[in-house]
Amino acid sequence: MPPFLKISVLSLALFSFGTLANSEVTTSKTSPTPQDEVFYGIKNNLEQHLYQLPPRIQGHYGIRMYRMTGDEKYANAALVDLYAVSDSQNFYACNLDKANFIQSEAEKAISVLGKGPRAKARKKALEPFPEFLFYTDVLLRFSSRIDEFGLTGPCHDKLIKTLKNAELEAGLTDKAMIKSWAAQLINYVYWAKQLGVGDYLESYKQAFISVYPDNKDNKLNKKQYRNKLYGMTHFIFADSEYYQHDVSPKEFAWILDYFEANIDRILKDATDDIIAEVGISFHLAGLSDNPVVALTQQHIINAFDKEEQIIPSPMGNPALAMGEHRNVLAMMLLKWPEKLHKGPYFGQLKATKKYLPKQVKEKP
Repeated sequence: MPPFLKISVLSLALFSFGTLANSEVTTSKTSPTPQDEVFYGIKNNLEQHLYQLPPRIQGHYGIRMYRMTGDEKYANAALVDLYAVSDSQNFYACNLDKANFIQSEAEKAISVLGKGPRAKARKKALEPFPEFLFYTDVLLRFSSRIDEFGLTGPCHDKLIKTLKNAELEAGLTDKAMIKSWAAQLINYVYWAKQLGVGDYLESYKQAFISVYPDNKDNKLNKKQYRNKLYGMTHFIFADSEYYQHDVSPKEFAWILDYFEANIDRILKDATDDIIAEVGISFHLAGLSDNPVVALTQQHIINAFDKEEQIIPSPMGNPALAMGEHRNVLAMMLLKWPEKLHKGPYFGQLKATKKYLPKQVKEKP
């Protein structure tokens, strides 16, 4: 089947989501709770328009909803993501031995960061590590995603060899780098461990704590406080391989205890995305009864725009493409499942096993 027909089949599957979602509400004989109203309002809105969103956004939603439900109807949305990341890895990994390729692509990765204050800070932090972003946000990102699906992508051996030879620890543990993007760095740490190309977890954890000691919170402005919180939630999220399994409450007590002790400031100074992530952190640790969860849920319910059927951006923008991340987090926070689901392992699912990209193969 030609690639454009495959994507058309996926889009048709996505188009049917709205009807399925609506039936979940209308069949209920009891009045919906505020949690139900927000959850299904967001769900219906996203699923009715999902086929209109960029492939990466469709994939982000499909992957998370599959892991929440195990329902194969979300596998095709996630398959869109596999096509995108496989094509990207095919380009980047298969050209690694070309002269000046890494340097050229590393410069491009930095150039697209933007021109705002945060982008300028990130570019400055990257100056001592000019190839770091290529190794992490390009090679690690695409290969770890393919690996999560139980597959290996094109030129996998060449990619792994390159990452093993890359010097990543200095960039991962640099103070300016942590202040610029703490959450992204912990993702890179876990992806490197996942692929077997380096174990930087303990060194990153110690560097993070040294940059953001709890007794210096009063010196953090709102942006830096949010960066700290975002990094902390991502320790837990990355350890769960992004909602594929629970995490140890004991291992992450240093984070969960902090969230509980500082929930008042978190609710006041954090964004809706981060507040939802704080609540989900307790879900992942098996602590859904913790009072922090109810507090974050109430905050998210209050943030819901009934007219737009979405939680808008901090500036009030209701755009779905920009807000899908925030809103799928809200859904997860409000209705956490009894069981999480790994994958999706496309090669094993009836809905997707015939439609895998030619560049991938199942892991041995």
